[in-house]
Amino acid sequence: MASSNLMTYNIFSSTQVTKKTSNISLVTKRTINTTTTTPSCITAGLRTRPIYVPNKIPDSSYVRILDTTLRDGEQAPGAAMTGQQKLNVAHMLANLGVDVIEAGFPCSSKEEFEAVRRIAQEVGNNEVDETGFVPVIGGFARCVKKDVEAAWEAVKGAKYPRVTIFIGTSGIHMKHKLRKSEEDVIMSVREVFGFAKSLGVQDLQFIAEDASRSEKRFVYQLFEEAIKAGATTVDMADTVGYRLPHEWANYIEDVRKNVRGIENVVLATHCHNDLGLATANTIAAAGAGARQLEVTINGIGERAGNASLEEVVMALKCRGQDLCGGLHTGINTPLIYPTSKMVKHINSPFVLIVSKKSFCTIVLLRN
Repeated sequence: MASSNLMTYNIFSSTQVTKKTSNISLVTKRTINTTTTTPSCITAGLRTRPIYVPNKIPDSSYVRILDTTLRDGEQAPGAAMTGQQKLNVAHMLANLGVDVIEAGFPCSSKEEFEAVRRIAQEVGNNEVDETGFVPVIGGFARCVKKDVEAAWEAVKGAKYPRVTIFIGTSGIHMKHKLRKSEEDVIMSVREVFGFAKSLGVQDLQFIAEDASRSEKRFVYQLFEEAIKAGATTVDMADTVGYRLPHEWANYIEDVRKNVRGIENVVLATHCHNDLGLATANTIAAAGAGARQLEVTINGIGERAGNASLEEVVMALKCRGQDLCGGLHTGINTPLIYPTSKMVKHINSPFVLIVSKKSFCTIVLLRN
């Protein structure tokens, strides 16, 4: 595609967003005009982003946004990216104000490792604006030592590096995928978290994969083990998009009530869209106390996709005052449109259950 200079305007204000396109490369000017008469959900503009502390958020009304377009999003059929494309998108996500960029799965290939390493070095040390904001850069890992070591090596050059460790917690995952008992999973978490700490990892996220179909008492137990082992964020995953919003909110509340030490970490949620409820479930979780919401640009992701950043962020912007006294994010909303356009250059949109690509997953793991 030939390079061209384009001008667009946010539909709610006179904010001008300047971008240059060359293939999928865009550079945007991070400015917001909050003086124009606009609908009530837009007039407040951006609120203050609290200083980053891995295991807590000083402002109880602030919601961290973790974008996993570069990891989970890339598992959508047709959404694979080159290393340069991933770097370009990562720069755009940083300009957008994403708190945590999940840059990829370093253990999956040499190319993926190098792409994550470049993002950590370049995006993870670049101050985005006059406030000095720098996003957290995360590397994804199974609950396996070699995965954790690769993830840490890839992200440790960032100012704020994070390693995310996941393991299946439902009966079906443990029996058919892991071939492990509950006791085996608990031992794996203890061992691998201890290994991560020995490497020097300070910011550790733990994901209970398929938590939505897991025994609650086992999720409670695993979260307590992860917290004791050094987790700074614990994550509830509705991996197959199974729960309804009121069920997911109740589950989040139950975790907050029953997990010892939960007040010392950030509670996160990761929702899939198999039944079209990812955004609804994510907003319900925020209302119930989750303070890190995991999303992708345009809702791309394996099978029917993930919770959409644009939907979740704008729902909180427009209706956040109705949740817990006023939830808000640090997302620079006029940049949602050009970011969406950039990602759309890489993949084709799909429609939930009726799409040929729904319920398909690109497997990235290698033994």
